Amino acid sequence: MNKSIITFISILFSVLFATSQTINPPSGRIAIVADGNSPDPDDLGGTAVSLALLRAAGLENRLVHYSHSCDLVVLHRISEAAEKERHAMMQTACDGTARRWGGFEHITFLDAKWQLDQTIKDLVKAINASTQIDPLWIVEAGEPDIIGFALKASEKEKLKFVKVITHHPANDNAGDFYKWQDILDFGIEEVRIPDQNTYLKVKESEWDWAKNHTDHRMQFVWLMGKMAEVDDVVKFQKGYWDCSDAGMVLYWITGATNGGLKEGTVSDVKTILLRYLDDSSNKK
Repeated sequence: MNKSIITFISILFSVLFATSQTINPPSGRIAIVADGNSPDPDDLGGTAVSLALLRAAGLENRLVHYSHSCDLVVLHRISEAAEKERHAMMQTACDGTARRWGGFEHITFLDAKWQLDQTIKDLVKAINASTQIDPLWIVEAGEPDIIGFALKASEKEKLKFVKVITHHPANDNAGDFYKWQDILDFGIEEVRIPDQNTYLKVKESEWDWAKNHTDHRMQFVWLMGKMAEVDDVVKFQKGYWDCSDAGMVLYWITGATNGGLKEGTVSDVKTILLRYLDDSSNKK
């Protein structure tokens, strides 16, 4: 293979790689409903990465709702004390990431279980503001119950402007009050992408770049994922750094149904976040 062909291939791969992280969000706003109080603590890293990605993409103002701890019925696999701790950890992941990365002053991060009425009303408000040119994209990063309650309480004519992004059947049918078919029956648009655990639940060492980064913002994101790894309620996170739910946000900011990254990787997340940190540091 001569040098010109090698050069051409190298340029082509460089262009394709750069294009994969192009910020090209669809029209509309985004809402995120996460759990984290269930036995699976991956929403800690998922929350931190999701918020950092929105900020890095310059889309933080389009986030109109964020709630966590949406597992409304206590499971016997997690003790009352451990669940109380998870609520606090999820609130820290939300508020701590938002404060450090900035730009989220317009959002109140709500505890869905402990602030149930306020959470539903907040999501209903976002749904009722939807139009054809300004739809609402809801990221299902946990059980669907909060989404179902909000859809039921919303103006029916607005539901056709709501799209729900999902990536895992374990979330879809884990609700105690609503199953996935119930959500579809409201007439919303289903936006389904592949299981994001494939490339975003990875060996902890793949996030050493964040742990060793000199910027406190990146270190905090890493710390949230590490909190899930050292969790003593479940064993399946041991040795892994998991931000799988953030894959739905990565999909949205890179185009969603118009060519968004359906199977984003840690490398994609790293490129977007470090590019932003480099730019913001150079502006100081």
